[in-house]
Amino acid sequence: MTPPPHRRILHPARRAAVAAAATAFGLLGLASCGGGDGTNPFDNAATVTNPTGTTNGQKLSFAYFQRCVMPILNAQLPVTINGVTSINSCAAGGCHDNTNGTGGALRLTGSAALIDLASAANTPDVVRTSAMYRNFYSSQGETLIGAPLASRLLNKPLVRTVLHGGGLIFADENDANARIIRYWITRPMPAGQDEFSSAAANLFTPADVNTGSCNTD
Repeated sequence: MTPPPHRRILHPARRAAVAAAATAFGLLGLASCGGGDGTNPFDNAATVTNPTGTTNGQKLSFAYFQRCVMPILNAQLPVTINGVTSINSCAAGGCHDNTNGTGGALRLTGSAALIDLASAANTPDVVRTSAMYRNFYSSQGETLIGAPLASRLLNKPLVRTVLHGGGLIFADENDANARIIRYWITRPMPAGQDEFSSAAANLFTPADVNTGSCNTD
């Protein structure tokens, strides 16, 4: 009878060390361009896991997002990575572009057409089928409504307490664009009203969602 082949038995501590080394080796093959796409365990998770807010299910303003926030996400802005500054857009390919972006849960269509909210044809149901609304929905998903300093939509471009593969976009909270994003997050629509609430007019001066200037803190 042929004896069974010799099997090397590892001490439990040694076995754990080998397993850890194998895991670390496997991680080297993972890459994340833009950060936060969920494939790189060294990066941030692809979705926001903020604590429960205190806004009772309130929504942010679609009108303010379209007029004030989306232009920032579309703009060509200075981006600093490892001390090197270049110009890029958050909605660009390789960043948060909806088609070929690698920037995690935030997905944007930079070419989304503006929605004429003064048109009776653009009912909430119609607007919700638009590319601009998808941009709004994705961006709102990166916020903790009422708490901008706990929201990734603001913290990531500030590279504050979180990683951001896209680099430093805003030098500090007083950056003009950062102030607009902060204002949007801190001004939800009244409880019981949706993202198309007429209360959004108060976020502009004069109080007109189509012609007013974007208010900030």
